[in-house]
Amino acid sequence: MSNVFEGYERQYCELSANLTKKCTAAGALNGEQKKQKVSEIKTGIDEAEALIRKMDLEARSLQPNVKGVLLAKLREYKSDLNNLKTEVKKIVSGNLNPSARDELLESGMADAMTASADQRTRLMVSTERLNKTSDRVKDSRRTMLETEELGVSILQDLHSQRQSLLHAHNTLHGVDDNIGKSKKILTNMSRRMSKNKWIIGGIVLVLVIAIIVILYFKLSK
Repeated sequence: MSNVFEGYERQYCELSANLTKKCTAAGALNGEQKKQKVSEIKTGIDEAEALIRKMDLEARSLQPNVKGVLLAKLREYKSDLNNLKTEVKKIVSGNLNPSARDELLESGMADAMTASADQRTRLMVSTERLNKTSDRVKDSRRTMLETEELGVSILQDLHSQRQSLLHAHNTLHGVDDNIGKSKKILTNMSRRMSKNKWIIGGIVLVLVIAIIVILYFKLSK
């Protein structure tokens, strides 16, 4: 629902009812008074046309489901305005005798009351319809916002899980590096131990040979 459209609509309904009353009054006047009243009516019709144009622009800027309802109402208002224009033409072109003026006055007052009642009824029905449409739009928007919030929450959870996985990956990568370094150290230590074994074995062998030589010389004496 558009508050702007509602504002234009209220102005138009009030203006239309006022113009209908002025048409009724103008039909009972003569001379300069009649010309002045007709001039006021024409000015009011120009204002009514401007309001209809504004309502049309506002309606076409709304969502399709709301726009269709408002454009249907606009067609009724345009028809109502055309009837007013036709009534003004009759007033301007007609030279009415007193009895005809009285008849026009009576019929005009009845038409004015009927038109005013019809306009109020249309306004109430349209307002109720727009309120229901607005409620549906609000419900849809609330559902959309809830869905959006749920999507944001899911994305945040996924981001948190991604960060956890990246941290675990970095940790495993660090463990792999440490294992690789430890493996290199153990390999170096094994090589050193093997080297030391050969050195110790060589020393022991030399000592054994030395002992054998010494014993040999002693026993030979």
